[in-house]
Amino acid sequence: MDNPILSALNQTLFTVSRAVEAVPGSDIVINYIKNSYQNDPFRVVLELGLAIYAVKYMMSKKYRIDHTHIPLTEKEIDELVAEWQPEPLVQPLSDIQRMELERTQVIVGGQGSKPKLQATGKNMLNLASSNFLGYVNNEEIKEKAIETLRNYGVGSCGPPGFYGTLDVHIELEKDIARFLGTESAIIYAQGFSTISSVIAAFSKRGDIIVADDGCNFAIQKGTQISRSNIKWFKHNDMADLERVLQSIQKESKKRPLTRRFIVTEGLFQNYGDIVPLDKIMELKHKYKYRVILDESNSFGLLGKTGRGVTELFNISPKDIDMIVGSMANSFSAAGGFCAGPKEVVDHQRLSGQAFVFSASIPAMLAICSSEAIKILEHGQNGQKLLKELHDNAAAFRNVVVTAPQAIEISSDAGSPILHLRFPKNTLDAAGVTSRDEEKYLLQEVVDEVATKDGTLITRAKYVEHHELFLPRPSIRISISACHSRKEVEKAAQAVKAAFIKATSKRK
Repeated sequence: MDNPILSALNQTLFTVSRAVEAVPGSDIVINYIKNSYQNDPFRVVLELGLAIYAVKYMMSKKYRIDHTHIPLTEKEIDELVAEWQPEPLVQPLSDIQRMELERTQVIVGGQGSKPKLQATGKNMLNLASSNFLGYVNNEEIKEKAIETLRNYGVGSCGPPGFYGTLDVHIELEKDIARFLGTESAIIYAQGFSTISSVIAAFSKRGDIIVADDGCNFAIQKGTQISRSNIKWFKHNDMADLERVLQSIQKESKKRPLTRRFIVTEGLFQNYGDIVPLDKIMELKHKYKYRVILDESNSFGLLGKTGRGVTELFNISPKDIDMIVGSMANSFSAAGGFCAGPKEVVDHQRLSGQAFVFSASIPAMLAICSSEAIKILEHGQNGQKLLKELHDNAAAFRNVVVTAPQAIEISSDAGSPILHLRFPKNTLDAAGVTSRDEEKYLLQEVVDEVATKDGTLITRAKYVEHHELFLPRPSIRISISACHSRKEVEKAAQAVKAAFIKATSKRK
């Protein structure tokens, strides 16, 4: 007699089989499965094991990873919430930061060579701003700016690629390219973001950047944004630069060819010294590198006609792959630029992040820069301003170098930017051992000169926790062509006396 259970199972399988066969195309699927498992028994075992594991996992009991969980009552939860103290959004100000905020001077009226302070109501000799050639006070530039403001309005209200490009922007780019002697130029709305955007537009992951460790903060951020392989050489040390280039050359024999750049400044913002561009160019050609030259502080100031370090060293600007500059310093306007071959400039119009995503520079500021170039480019007025600037820088320097025991100068003789520091042996003798103590000592010099001699100077400021190579504290002097030689020499004597007094009080 047949087993009723087997009969029922057989009938069920027969019914299911007929139902599956009734589905169109089921015979093809069944034959494929039979052949697959018949020829691959390992697959049968693997998939059977996975199926069993899946069923077991779905039916298993849920559990908590955190075995220390303790259920709380509503009262306990309310008490814990009341006791909780959030972390501060920012850290409390340090003593030196509080001092900087408290002693920040406010100017009443227009900026210029002798602005009026709100605290005292007195006009002060200004050696703290970058009004090097006196363009802030230039009446012709002011009239042009006012006329442009009436015709174009205040802002462009859009990035260059989205109806933010005006005819005055195109003219300024042509003016810069013509003035420097390059094929083309492109302007940016912010001076700080220009160099960082240019670096990131051309150097990518895997490329190599060799940069001076004395470069400004904007260059440091640009190298970080690029995600390239960064190699630093000692500040203005050409022997160390060649050592780095040689080490890269040895390493590169085992690596694919990549883009390589040397990045440096023309006139260093943090030290006031000038790059030995002739030596840089020799190494560029010897080791086959491209050069990105940041002339933010040298454009409009160095060279016979203000064309920068290329003119100073008699090097053709066309030999430099990218010349980057600022119009916010020497031209007393705003924005930055990059000059070079046309293909380099055109690439930035699509890949320069600060160009693509920022509203373009206001028309009146573009006109100010164009007018500033015309002053340098035509007539004797530009050369006269440059001569007065360098004469004043030399006059100031000649006074402060007479006190080497109290003042250390890192700036070159032809630089209108002077960084003044206390010599290390003088600090040791005065018992100054920390960076903050050195800042306080320099601030005493700033306050002394402002209070007793009516001269505005300032300490160099840095974003210290972000700087890769933090310079020593210093006082940054910005010489202007607007001042007379007598005023400059008097201010230099006051600064020298304040340096000597500050250290003598500590001994």
